[in-house]
Amino acid sequence: MPGVFDGLLAELAHVELARPVGRVVEVGAGTVKVAGLVPQAQLGDMVAFGPGLGGEIIALTPGAATVLADGPVQGLSIGQRVTLSGEPQISPDHSWIGRVVDPYGKPLDGRPLFRGARPRPLRAAAPAAAGRRRMGGRLETSVAVFDTLLPLVRGQRIGLFAGSGVGKSTLLGKFARGVATDVVVVALIGERGRELREFIERVLGPQGMARTVVVTATSDLSALARRRCAWTAMAVAEFFRDEGLHVLLLADSVTRFAEAHREVALAAGEAAQLRGYPPSVAPAIMALAERAGPGPEGAGDITAVFSVLVAGSDMEEPIADILRGVLDGHVVMDRKIAERGRFPAIDLLRSVSRSLPEAANEAENRLIADARRLLGAYDRAELMIQAGLYARGSDPLVDQAIKVWPALDAFLGEDAPSDGIAGSFRRLQAVLQMR
Repeated sequence: MPGVFDGLLAELAHVELARPVGRVVEVGAGTVKVAGLVPQAQLGDMVAFGPGLGGEIIALTPGAATVLADGPVQGLSIGQRVTLSGEPQISPDHSWIGRVVDPYGKPLDGRPLFRGARPRPLRAAAPAAAGRRRMGGRLETSVAVFDTLLPLVRGQRIGLFAGSGVGKSTLLGKFARGVATDVVVVALIGERGRELREFIERVLGPQGMARTVVVTATSDLSALARRRCAWTAMAVAEFFRDEGLHVLLLADSVTRFAEAHREVALAAGEAAQLRGYPPSVAPAIMALAERAGPGPEGAGDITAVFSVLVAGSDMEEPIADILRGVLDGHVVMDRKIAERGRFPAIDLLRSVSRSLPEAANEAENRLIADARRLLGAYDRAELMIQAGLYARGSDPLVDQAIKVWPALDAFLGEDAPSDGIAGSFRRLQAVLQMR
């Protein structure tokens, strides 16, 4: 079987006959100083202390390298051997589709996994801005509101801003199953361990998993592993993009990526600002987001959904503010909407897709504007309506909004019909005609 031999050859190609070796000279609370690796070592290189424990070089001096360990340092001793592993890389392969891997490319589903023939750097540069294509056509998503009022187009990057427990994971699962794409890459960053199997079996299901690569680092793993999870998922997505495929990247969540980066940066001596976040968190998030999007000529595209945890729907907190400024749209999920039982709990008036108006034709844009105008009118008068203070006839637009609101609100929670985008717009038009 050629596929099996290709995998074996790739494994053999990664065998190194010699590696630089240093010695532990100081052990602190999570950080270790290693002598003997300079000048071969570079900032960001990986090291191994032995089976099961590694680390990343976070500072260099002429005499020693400071290493942040990716696990407990209990048991390390002065003089212990340390092996330099070099630049962090990953070697994805088409055989990874349908599999669950950790940030280091090791399988988590109990089956063997071969690495690909060509390693890729975890922190690759984004494609050259002048050489990237424009965003492509509108995608079917299987969710009515995204097929109409908040269109998702090929190569678009959107943020999903939500608190915990408002249906974010369920919506991501719908995207994984329903968005028209070739491959799905899911990054579960810092999730609870018990949720992994539930997400795979119940949220993704066999239909979603059949075209998905899941990269996960649970909350009990080190900050290095949790931060690396996002980079590994992006490198996997870039591998398929460079193969000419259209990739959907679902990253849950950028907030936990930023928290992991903060832990690493503080250990390296960076000062905390931005409500406790170091200054380097902004370029780290921007660099990650810029790697997604339309590819260069001859390659595929990465359509990306980055989730952000926002406490109390605070869109001004640092991570939400940073990410919102670099994406092509943001979707806000509201706990109050979830509490009254409408899912997905999207607050349409606070959500924007920057693919509009180009993603829709003239008639569709009129429907979208009409729906937003009616929802806005109802929102402005809602307190008066609920308190019984609004008198019918006071405002014709509010009168229309009151008539259409129950059906329009229900539409925001509907799955798309079998005829996709066209059917969703017909359903929206029928709802708006109820006034």
